[in-house]
Amino acid sequence: MQSVYDFLRRHPTWVDGFWAVFLLGLSVLGGAVKDSPHAPPMAVYAVLSVLLSLVIALRRRMPERMLVLAAVVGVAQLALDVEPLLGDFALLVIVYTVAASGPRWASRFALIGGLCAAPLAQLRWPEERSSTAGNLALVVFLAVPFALAWVLGDSLRTRRAYFAQLEERAARLEKEREAQAKVAVAAERARIARELHDVVAHNVSVMVVQADGAAYVLDTAPDQAKKALETISGTGRQALAEMRRLLGVLRTGEHQESGEYVPQPDVEQLDDLIEQCRTSGLPVDYKVEGTPRPLPSGVELTAYRIVQEALTNTRKHGGPNTGASVRLVYFDDGLGLLVEDDGKGAPHEHYEEGGVDGQGHGLIGMRERVGMVGGTLDAGPRPGGGFRISALLPLKPAH
Repeated sequence: MQSVYDFLRRHPTWVDGFWAVFLLGLSVLGGAVKDSPHAPPMAVYAVLSVLLSLVIALRRRMPERMLVLAAVVGVAQLALDVEPLLGDFALLVIVYTVAASGPRWASRFALIGGLCAAPLAQLRWPEERSSTAGNLALVVFLAVPFALAWVLGDSLRTRRAYFAQLEERAARLEKEREAQAKVAVAAERARIARELHDVVAHNVSVMVVQADGAAYVLDTAPDQAKKALETISGTGRQALAEMRRLLGVLRTGEHQESGEYVPQPDVEQLDDLIEQCRTSGLPVDYKVEGTPRPLPSGVELTAYRIVQEALTNTRKHGGPNTGASVRLVYFDDGLGLLVEDDGKGAPHEHYEEGGVDGQGHGLIGMRERVGMVGGTLDAGPRPGGGFRISALLPLKPAH
């Protein structure tokens, strides 16, 4: 049964052709058995029946033309004095069709023509044995089917328009979701790029400094050289671990195969970071003020990366005998950071806007990180030399 229904939906013209032939047969049969002294010639009756059947057959392919043809046939019936026949059922069908899928002018024309058909037919062929009130009631009775056919077709038009609007909205939402997904992917890649920059810049800087120190004291102080090499080894392993975590985000399903990622750095790991800097030869004064408490992961990661970036650039551009200080302040509504150094390098060498080497991210990356958590960043040279970075990270992002 479903296959038959699908076939009928795929071939609507065939269906209309079948009903057209069926209606033509009934019309011809009705004209043959009709016995009336005012009956028109059989040829006229047959031509009108064929034209009305043609209206049924082609109503979906050319509804406007078939509407005009139906109107012409109706006028011809009035002019030739051909009383209503079975083929006039096509008038109801074309009114419905045009109201459902035709242009607006055709829909209005069909409604007006359908409502006028009954009064004109009653005036042309009045019921002689009926009173005036009876004739009026008959006109209303004959006009109701045309009105119902038009209302049904117009309702179907409205429903189709509603579903088309829903489909358009769904397609638009799908495109918006795809665009949002692309933006999210781009943002995630930018975040990974910043993370990789911080990881590589810091750890490679430490390794270079330690390697230079090891080469310098290799012959005179083997123990110090060995300690420097151990630091290089530990720093390299730490860098690889963080890079695996970051690059794992780009691999589909890796977290399902290899377990959980390495946790992201937080403020508790600042002690290890600063100790690593001290081991590499950069004296750092580290103090925590206020009452430590759990912070949002984004705030903790941002604080860690800012300190890491600042100390990396101090070591790279501060010059010899440079010292640094780090202050971590817990406020009621946020976290404060102050990183200073007394380096003698030129201020622009500390943090060029393009990055630590004029090619990375530098202050731009810091500002992006701070902006993502709704904080503020102030960076610039200190009076008398050195560089200062001050950041305020709110516990709740600004709206």
